[in-house]
Amino acid sequence: MSKPPIWHPFTQHGLNEPIPEVSHADGAVLYRKDGGEMIDAISSWWVTTHGHAHPKIAAAIAEQAARLDQIIFAGWTHRPAEDLARGLRALMPDTLTRVFFSDSGSTSVEVALKMALGYWLNRGEDRHRIVVMDNGYHGDTIGTMSVGARGAFNRAYEPLLFDVTSIPFPASGLEQATYDALDAACREGAAAFIVEPLVLGAGGMLMYSARVLSEMRSICAKYGTLFIADEVMTGWGRTGTLLACEQAGIEPDILCLSKGLTGGAVPLAVTMASEPVFEAHLSPDRARMFFHSSSYTANPIACAAANANLAIWREEPVIERIATLARRQEEHLEQLKNHALVRGARQVGTITALEVGEADGYLSDLAPRMLAMFRERGVLLRPLGNTVYVMPPYCITAEQLARVYGAIAEVLDALAIR
Repeated sequence: MSKPPIWHPFTQHGLNEPIPEVSHADGAVLYRKDGGEMIDAISSWWVTTHGHAHPKIAAAIAEQAARLDQIIFAGWTHRPAEDLARGLRALMPDTLTRVFFSDSGSTSVEVALKMALGYWLNRGEDRHRIVVMDNGYHGDTIGTMSVGARGAFNRAYEPLLFDVTSIPFPASGLEQATYDALDAACREGAAAFIVEPLVLGAGGMLMYSARVLSEMRSICAKYGTLFIADEVMTGWGRTGTLLACEQAGIEPDILCLSKGLTGGAVPLAVTMASEPVFEAHLSPDRARMFFHSSSYTANPIACAAANANLAIWREEPVIERIATLARRQEEHLEQLKNHALVRGARQVGTITALEVGEADGYLSDLAPRMLAMFRERGVLLRPLGNTVYVMPPYCITAEQLARVYGAIAEVLDALAIR
């Protein structure tokens, strides 16, 4: 049979690397068509929280699909979306009063940026500069690439990207430089500051403290700069709490959520905004409405999946599972951190990361080599350059987790011999 005419994401097809077919999944395990099994140690790109094919979420999807599969959301509504909006209001910070639906993490950030710019325009104030953090990543659409780190990800699209003000990553001991740069940008009238709270994901799982996050929020508040928290990856328990912002005791003006919103089952995203942001667009003048939508905004099936996810958070001890998983990972990371090839072993909640050898950038030849070595050992890990990270579903068993870290140890030993 000939190869299917598929163009895979983040894949250089010219290398002819194998692309295994997955037939089904259950919990933390992916089952390959050839009979092999893989432990999903990265939650299938950070989305799967409670496990694959979760029965409650699957049942909600099936039930909703038989009742109402899709309806235009401009000027219409439906029960799953209304229930989800109310459920999110009950779970999320009190200041976030409005829920805007979209369909991916990238679009939730695009929405947030447009909300922020519309806020200032409708108030009659000339504030349009966006402040970002070095090494940040917020998606692959034009707006989200503009507020992300510039490099191999977006070099070809540079002519399309808008200018931003970038502040340094708050590396340990160098936090004051971050504060000073943010203060200067906000003092000059920045419209908004967007940041991944506590962990910069695709930038290399770079981690910083809740104290830093709190101080950055305070600086923005001093100058009225809108604070956008991109919790697409960090939300839904990844950092040990429902939101990473909780650990800093802060509430953003705008919040981006996706990935774990449906437990990772189907695509859905929301951008939650404070009442002032909503009211800036509220007018009898139709020209001041918020101009954003997509065909599948608030898809009923996706909303049903998200409602099932919220029910799991309300009714089951999810935070306790997260705490147990974090403790187990800490123990495994402790055993790896003194390996000769390991640098910068670190952890926030259920996310652990380490560098293998010397840094060589995202396009390091080490990444595909390690990916293949992990695959041979029945573990799905996808290194970011020479950064190996673990971010498993919360249902992963102690035995499965031990196999993941055992595979990392074996790969480290194999690399050390070469």
